[in-house]
Amino acid sequence: MLLPRFTLNKLLVRCLNLTMAGRNSQLTPSNRSSSQSRSSNSKQFKQTCTQLLDLPPAKVTEWLQSFDAVISDCDGVLWVYGKAIEGSVDVMNQLKSMGKSIYFCTNNSTKTRSELLVKGVELGFNIDQNSIISTAHATAAYLKQRNFNKRVYVIGSTGITQELDAVGIKHTDVGPDPMPGSLNEFMTQHLKLDTDIGAVVVGFDEHFSFPKMTKAATYLNDKKCLFIATNTDERFPMPTHVVPGSGSFVRAIQTCAEREPFIIGKPNPAICEQLIRANKVNPARTLMIGDRANTDILLGYNCGFQTLLVGSGIHQLSDVEQWKKSNNPEDKKLIPDVYLPKLGDLLPALLTDRANIY
Repeated sequence: MLLPRFTLNKLLVRCLNLTMAGRNSQLTPSNRSSSQSRSSNSKQFKQTCTQLLDLPPAKVTEWLQSFDAVISDCDGVLWVYGKAIEGSVDVMNQLKSMGKSIYFCTNNSTKTRSELLVKGVELGFNIDQNSIISTAHATAAYLKQRNFNKRVYVIGSTGITQELDAVGIKHTDVGPDPMPGSLNEFMTQHLKLDTDIGAVVVGFDEHFSFPKMTKAATYLNDKKCLFIATNTDERFPMPTHVVPGSGSFVRAIQTCAEREPFIIGKPNPAICEQLIRANKVNPARTLMIGDRANTDILLGYNCGFQTLLVGSGIHQLSDVEQWKKSNNPEDKKLIPDVYLPKLGDLLPALLTDRANIY
């Protein structure tokens, strides 16, 4: 009886994992030389948007051996609205079982690292909290490093406030702040400003409102007040409509306040600076996976990572074709090294590579 391909893949995954049990691999001098050679070979794909599915198996194997660490975006790459994208769990777990360092890096500020860990584990990913990079956590860490001792006006969610609480930074509450009536009524009767605000932090806020924008811009009128954006993702397309992203709220406040924000998340390379500084990743041998070119792929470009664009989220091959034709050098930075329709499409190549090794 013939088994479906996904069933065969699952069985092979289990068999290979059993084969690997108890084995530890070490690099010999000759292996190191070979590793360096493979890293050099990976440059042939630099900003070409090569379709991995069109490459012969030997070339895909060569590419797989060109990186030791993987940093992956979450929404649109690993999962969508709480559901794992087909094959993503197996691919990430296989990469980890092959000895590659795995990190999740998300611009989503609505959850703490511990909440993201719970979500990832429930979906089946083999991940730990220290391997999760989130903008909510990074925002709190940034303020803590600056010895910030005032209060934060937060436009966002509990993901941000809980991370601020964890490092002892005071903040305003989050939630609805609706317009109570006319502009005159709001300004004369309801607008109340705190006097100890030293920073405005803007993330995703489903309760974004005119009063919040007014307060944020007013606080930012003081040039000493920090203006921090968790990220600038513009929107989240859905099958029948579009959901505004954090970047929409950031841009509104940026326009009103006439201030430029410090952006915590992707594509700012600062979000991966600690990994690089601690020698946890070698940029030349690190793969950045994403679905959004102006955050994920651009982060890879800014950090000197290899890049893989997947078509399961925001940007598609048609977008890449436009950037290739563009005369704007900024557009060229958005072109990934390689492309897959979805991350799960890499599973057959991973299984073949593992079978050849073991």
